[in-house]
Amino acid sequence: VQLQASGGGSVQPGGSLRLSCAASGFTSDDYLISYFRQAPGKEREWVSCIVISDGRTEYEDAVKGRFTISRDNSKNTVYLQMNNLKPEDTAVYVCGADPGNICHHDVDFWGKGTLVTVSS
Repeated sequence: VQLQASGGGSVQPGGSLRLSCAASGFTSDDYLISYFRQAPGKEREWVSCIVISDGRTEYEDAVKGRFTISRDNSKNTVYLQMNNLKPEDTAVYVCGADPGNICHHDVDFWGKGTLVTVSS
């Protein structure tokens, strides 16, 4: 399994960014993709998850209403749309994947991290 991550960058508070995570190697749609982030000096935290087979999603409370995770099964790609970004969203974001159809945080496969900086 491989995960190809893209997106990220710098934006002012209130701005938007979109991250992408393209998965390859899974033999069916019975897998999930989660996004995690790690801010400077802090531990990695889980942000959001989507179940590929049926599109169920979950979000950390801090990003509910601002972030939207979605999938394009034709492209085996998951998107994390991040709106109304705040300075505290600044972190390295990384996508992870795991077999299964229930969101969980303990994933086996990881993409490369991408830096998101929110600053005025």
